[in-house]
Amino acid sequence: MSPSGPQAAFDRWRYAGVFLLLFLFGTETFLVSPLLPTIADDIHVSESAAAQSVTAYVLVYAVTAPFLGLLSDRVGRRRTLLAGTALFLLANAAAALSTGLALLIVSRALAGLAAAAAGPAIWAHIAETAPERVRGRALGLGMALFSCGQVVGVPLGGLLAGATGWRSAFLALAIGTAAAVPLLLRQVTGVPTAAAPAPAGGALGAVLAAWKHPALRRALAVNTAFHAANLGAYTFLGVVLVDRFDLTVSALGLVGVLVGAGSVAGSLLGGRLGDRARAAGRHHLPLLPVWGLLLAAGIALSAAGPGLVLALLGVTVWFVASGGFVIDQQTLAGTAAPDLRATSSAWLTSTMYAGTGLGAWAVGAFDDAGTGTLVIGAGLALASALAALAVTAGLRRGTRAAAETGQDGEATAPAPAADEAVRP
Repeated sequence: MSPSGPQAAFDRWRYAGVFLLLFLFGTETFLVSPLLPTIADDIHVSESAAAQSVTAYVLVYAVTAPFLGLLSDRVGRRRTLLAGTALFLLANAAAALSTGLALLIVSRALAGLAAAAAGPAIWAHIAETAPERVRGRALGLGMALFSCGQVVGVPLGGLLAGATGWRSAFLALAIGTAAAVPLLLRQVTGVPTAAAPAPAGGALGAVLAAWKHPALRRALAVNTAFHAANLGAYTFLGVVLVDRFDLTVSALGLVGVLVGAGSVAGSLLGGRLGDRARAAGRHHLPLLPVWGLLLAAGIALSAAGPGLVLALLGVTVWFVASGGFVIDQQTLAGTAAPDLRATSSAWLTSTMYAGTGLGAWAVGAFDDAGTGTLVIGAGLALASALAALAVTAGLRRGTRAAAETGQDGEATAPAPAADEAVRP
């Protein structure tokens, strides 16, 4: 199959606006944690009280994302994306003007609402408009830029906050968002999304429709288990490394760079390998189980590998697997049910947060963080790899059945999207 045609037509600059927004979202997600002591001291509250601003962002995103994903599927990507972007700009401007905890928490909650509106719309927009042969690569580049928010954006925000105060970091996010608006207006068209029949149960039924789709239901279950291992165990990574190797705070900061760099590499690698697999006729996300196995290996090395070098290698492998897995999942959400693209993407994020909370609770139940990380992290990673085999097998059976009957299968056969046919 020749690489010409759709692949040759792939234009990365066409997505400059949404890629910039993903970078800013990645920075926003991780920015507050290193600034907590400074923020708490400045507004005269405890660090635990200031941490409520982090909880507000994550909780609002997790709860509202599926409903706002449905809104994107119903009213279109452009409207939802632009509304979310405008709210994100205002929320960060409000954070920059905060003089007390109440306004900071409200502004962070609004930022979570804005990201919950724009994020699923972005992933759906990329899946609908990127040429089929490079769809995974386009999604991978978007996720890599989101991860760059942690690797590049957070350190830059920290430097800016150190030089001119923590509010300037939020002001910079607002200015960056304003810079993305002209690009979004020009690059995100108002092409309508695929029409979907209204499910029984009204809006709630529509929000839950992804769970009624067999392939998506299995994928969301795998997503929950994977991130219970991945981000749940990551909650205690700093504790594990300090206990094992007595690392300083500065050294832990360098570990954070490894985490971000691994995520970037995994996102780019996952997108490229996925595109190659699909070009060869393997349309069933064959790498999902591989990422689960790599995650188990990375966590085991980090928690129990002999020596600091192997432990840091484990951290890198851990987050290469994390980045690659997320891209495979976003590809599935974007192609398994075209009429549920944004809703499915939103559920991926919600189940990611749910899995993170469940995994962190399970690891924390152990007296020793290293033992909990090894048992829960590696164990759930292996379980997610086995469950991913079932997802892959189910997609393969669906495609085979559709090919034999000559009928379009919702989960696997080509289905009309906004501007082209899509196929997982």
